Amino acid sequence: MFGRSKGDATEKNRNVKVAPEVQRSTIAHSAAPAAPDGTSSISSGLSIVGKIVGHGAVTICGHVEGELQASTVIIAEGAQVVGDIVAEDLTIGGHVKGSIHANHVKLNNTAVVDGDILHRSLVIEENARFEGMSRRLENVIDTPSRVQTTRPQPQDGSIEGNGKANGTSGGLNL
Repeated sequence: MFGRSKGDATEKNRNVKVAPEVQRSTIAHSAAPAAPDGTSSISSGLSIVGKIVGHGAVTICGHVEGELQASTVIIAEGAQVVGDIVAEDLTIGGHVKGSIHANHVKLNNTAVVDGDILHRSLVIEENARFEGMSRRLENVIDTPSRVQTTRPQPQDGSIEGNGKANGTSGGLNL
């Protein structure tokens, strides 16, 4: 009789321990979609060569060579970007050499831009330097809240019983 009540208590403790783990797991998965809206940054002293694509805000304090795409981009004073920039909102305080496609562009008084700017609105503060063409367009970036990224698209076709997709020469391993 005493052994049985200990077993019942142990059984209840196991159930109590399992429930919070399941709950924590659910919370972690539901919080995951909020992460893309965070701010990413490339600090001073850091140099990156390649294409940078983000959905949220990106702050550049270092050196970037390559294309940069994000919803909001801030090029801090002392930062350098060599390459094209695509953004909804772009604020430049450093050096940019390349073409710019953004809905809202602001050149701070420390900005140096060598390239063309396609924009919906452009603000140039006193002492900012700009060499290139400026062209106002109604919708430079079509997405209202995020820059679209190009991702590999799945191929169309049905999967036959032999594990191969129609229209492809290779097999599909399931």
